[in-house]
Amino acid sequence: MANKKFENIPLGVLDLAPINKGSDAAQSFKNSVRLAQHVEELGFSRLWLAEHHNMPGIGSSATSVLIGHIAGQTERIRVGSGGVMLPNHAPLVIAEQFGTLESLYPGRIDLGLGRAPGSDQATAYALRRTLHSSGDEFPQQVEELQNYFSENPKGSVRAFPGTGLDVPLWLLGSSGFSAQLAAIKGLPFSFASHFAPDYTMQALQLYHQNFKPSAALKEPYAMVGVNVIAADTQERAEWLATSSQQQMFALMRGMPTHFQPPIDDLEAVWSPREISIFKEKLASESMIVGTPDVVREKLRNFILKTRANEVIVNSQIFHLEDRLRSYSIVGDMMD
Repeated sequence: MANKKFENIPLGVLDLAPINKGSDAAQSFKNSVRLAQHVEELGFSRLWLAEHHNMPGIGSSATSVLIGHIAGQTERIRVGSGGVMLPNHAPLVIAEQFGTLESLYPGRIDLGLGRAPGSDQATAYALRRTLHSSGDEFPQQVEELQNYFSENPKGSVRAFPGTGLDVPLWLLGSSGFSAQLAAIKGLPFSFASHFAPDYTMQALQLYHQNFKPSAALKEPYAMVGVNVIAADTQERAEWLATSSQQQMFALMRGMPTHFQPPIDDLEAVWSPREISIFKEKLASESMIVGTPDVVREKLRNFILKTRANEVIVNSQIFHLEDRLRSYSIVGDMMD
């Protein structure tokens, strides 16, 4: 089945490989495989996995390993990182890992790069053994990584496999820094509107205004992330949305947990301020929650406003069948 589109825009999937309360990583990975096979049949363009660390509710910390597992269990859908947090790694290692993935699954691998640690400072130190490597060095790290993939890399160090392979690089961001860097380097840009909606339009404007054509890309190409929780009734969609909101509140409190089931009585669990934030999120453009008609209208408006070339959909839902149903609802909207 060819990739289908909504409003002439390809739709992708962001999977955080949630580890549910009462479950484990092994089940999370089985769920990710089932999700990938499901959205592949629906015609979604790509599925990306995100690097996070020291978070009991997210299972995609060894991102490249999980990408290989998902790619091996699917046939056509592109699989990639959304993203690999480059300051946590030596660029040579990432070149070798994704060179290996591209060699195994040619033409199906994406390498999205972020400059945040994907964790707290203590965890960043545990990953790097130093905090001297920071987001400030991100442009140089991207340049080094590009060199390893080039046909004629400079220097005596080569990435095998990696050298000469066509692994599409994307820069990811939640502010203007990566937007400007992607523009200057002529790379596709993906903005994390699903958790930084206030900066979306500013970042996209910076990207388009500063874009310089490159061998990789002749014109700007921007993807935006959006949360979508779709169900057959509005009440059920809003109930399902309480799981992702619990995850956000746990992070805000600095106490990340396993992914929690939906809750019935908000007042018994959340403070008045948190209930207010939840209701504000339900009304925002970055979290589309509702019936097929509601989702269709809000997703169309989101695309019209951002003028995105592509949208990547994050549906953090506790029960797998509800999650598959949410993506089915969105998939049914595609041409």
